[in-house]
Amino acid sequence: MRAIVCPAFGAALEFVDFATPVPGPGQVLIDVAAAGVNFADSLITAGKYQEPVQPPFVPGMELAGTIAALGDGVTGFATGDRVMATVTGGAFAEQAVADVTDVYHLPDQLDFVTAAGFPVAYGTSHLGLKVKAGLKAGEVLVVHGAAGGVGLTAVEIGRALGATVIGTAGGPDKVKVALEHGADHGIDYKDQDIRARVKELTNGRGADVVYDPVGGQVFDASLRSIAPDGRILVVGFASGTVPQIPANILLVKNVTVIGYYWGAYRKLNPAMVRASMQEALDWWAAGTLFPHVSKTLPLAEAAEAIAMLKSRSATGKVVLTV
Repeated sequence: MRAIVCPAFGAALEFVDFATPVPGPGQVLIDVAAAGVNFADSLITAGKYQEPVQPPFVPGMELAGTIAALGDGVTGFATGDRVMATVTGGAFAEQAVADVTDVYHLPDQLDFVTAAGFPVAYGTSHLGLKVKAGLKAGEVLVVHGAAGGVGLTAVEIGRALGATVIGTAGGPDKVKVALEHGADHGIDYKDQDIRARVKELTNGRGADVVYDPVGGQVFDASLRSIAPDGRILVVGFASGTVPQIPANILLVKNVTVIGYYWGAYRKLNPAMVRASMQEALDWWAAGTLFPHVSKTLPLAEAAEAIAMLKSRSATGKVVLTV
């Protein structure tokens, strides 16, 4: 098969012939139609991810396509089924193997491109906001990076849970995208002070929950604009800066900072992940969620797709088509 291969950490990605994977017990082989691109792909290929993979390897964490073969012991699926899946790696290829616990049947109306960008972003936001942060109707949610891949899904999930959503993004065009997807208020952090605007929009009280995939100065602003008993969900560090948290502020304001790595729950609690993902799919089917794919590129241009995420020039999801 043809695949994108990372030959060494930090090296240019290659589009080459690669060995076709074989499904083991409890796995399926999928003919990949499309693969979602995530900021984590830039970290994995640079050797900076929390779960390193030794090169050479095929990157890619999510995909959609058609089941081509079943491993031993697989039930509930058949060859030809339309599915989406999360994988530890291997999505940027013509074929990929996935554990059956990470594979989901697609509704007939959900196309492959949209589905390929669905599981990581919506899975992260749904489980993070509903389960980890315990977001409740009537609370105020601040979403940073609100026009990005996970940020935009957090806006939609927050709205679906009944929160008042404040989205922060860099530039008026990105703020507009967040507002179009359900944010009640937008903050352009290039021109506006996040702390001051959050305080103004909440009559001085602050946010109940903050969803932060950015880190750095954005996290500092969150800590200073969080309400008493507020929760900050740490999702990632797209800014490149890991914040150092002053514990005295947590103590004085009774603030909870929640570390959250969604991928770990695929092993720690797969049943919880599956239930969360199914509810997100049900919300899509009900017209509650509106996935936004801003750019599609052919598989061979995976490096360009990853570069778009690193430069933060894309909104929503970037998807590779096979």
